[in-house]
Amino acid sequence: MQTQSMHFKERAGQRLADARLQKNLKKLSEKFVTARAAAIGELADFEGTRSAAVERRNRALVRLDLWLETFERNARARGAQVLYAQSAEDAARLIVDIAQKHGVRKATKSKSMVSEEIQLNAAFVAAGVQPVETDLGEYILQINDNEAPSHIIAPVIHKDKEEISALFAKTHATGLKTEITELTREAREVLRGHFLSAETGSVALVTNEGNEGMCTIMPPKVHVVLTGIEKVLPTLEDLATLMRLLPRSATGQPISNYFSILSGPRRPGDSDGPEFMYYVLVDAGRTGLLGSEFQEMLRCIRCGACMNHCPVYQKIGGHAYGWVYPGPMGSVLTPSYVGLENALDLPHAATLCGQCSVVCPVKIPLPDLLRKLREKQWERNLRPWYERVAVGVWSFAAMRPGLYALGSRIAARMLNWMGGPAGRIRSLPLGAGWTATRDFPAPSGRTFRDLYRERRAGRTGR
Repeated sequence: MQTQSMHFKERAGQRLADARLQKNLKKLSEKFVTARAAAIGELADFEGTRSAAVERRNRALVRLDLWLETFERNARARGAQVLYAQSAEDAARLIVDIAQKHGVRKATKSKSMVSEEIQLNAAFVAAGVQPVETDLGEYILQINDNEAPSHIIAPVIHKDKEEISALFAKTHATGLKTEITELTREAREVLRGHFLSAETGSVALVTNEGNEGMCTIMPPKVHVVLTGIEKVLPTLEDLATLMRLLPRSATGQPISNYFSILSGPRRPGDSDGPEFMYYVLVDAGRTGLLGSEFQEMLRCIRCGACMNHCPVYQKIGGHAYGWVYPGPMGSVLTPSYVGLENALDLPHAATLCGQCSVVCPVKIPLPDLLRKLREKQWERNLRPWYERVAVGVWSFAAMRPGLYALGSRIAARMLNWMGGPAGRIRSLPLGAGWTATRDFPAPSGRTFRDLYRERRAGRTGR
């Protein structure tokens, strides 16, 4: 997926003007926000579980090199091969090499955001391998000209059933269907043939559709597990702790519908499993966060709760963010992985209301990390000159209380005059970003100091 984060403002404006998208995005609150609140309420000690998850994820990240070595040793002992990819390009090349080594012509894939990072489908197509997405949402996007997902757990939430019905009718040469159950049945019938002819797969162990099981136990000849290096956990107890939080935070379910633990290729006596199993562990910018002020971002378990509750994401959807990861988590990850200079708007694509941090199951301080990215932009002179001049002028005045008081008094009175009898400013110099779409409420003409002085005088009079 090509990075288009530099076009955030333009893309966001287009999404805000899309009435159909605005209607579809209301499903976020209806399906995820409300459901999460109910599921969290059923957990006896949610905050205690969150704290335990933070401690366990931090423990893994502090000694990530040790746990990667331990994982590699244990995986090899079970007959799997472990490969490391420093970059996204390396990861795609390694997986294509595996496919070519084993004569693979079709790759059936479970949903994987890392495969979006490394543009795996494009690499497969270039090598003559047919990729088939088996997650329902990802499959819909694939047959719609390989459209990018707009959400990490609900990739097709930006579309309604009428759009999907028309797409299925066109692609599958069938009649239009009106019921969601009919559409899902049609998708299963189409995908079943791919499962039965599967040769390799990229696995997601936690799903709600069972496609990960179909990818891995039919059985395929070659099974490839693709993941970021930060996902390694020391113990099964760590995994159990996170699994108490992941489905509740993601979809509002107490447990996921399907959960699999796969440990290497098929051994003598096993009834299923692949002949060959590979783990491709991807860095692609992750080690750059280790030991930095952004290391906490590596705790992310990809639940999507931050974007479900984000007022910005709820209005513009995921495509406006221009890369694999949208919402607050994407506004931190994208600049960290592709370069801050390639995602200048994303650290500002948030109100900093703090809702994302409140709902994050592993307590990632997303607003603080976004502020740190803004600071880095400032330090590297990546903000526009006029913005820097404006802040410089404000800073100069703010350090001189008398001058600041005079300036704020003049500004308050001027804005009050501009508002007229209606108290609304329709066009504000240097504030076109606001007044281009809505009126600016004019202040009363009195500064905070004026109001505070009046209140104190009133209390003294009593």
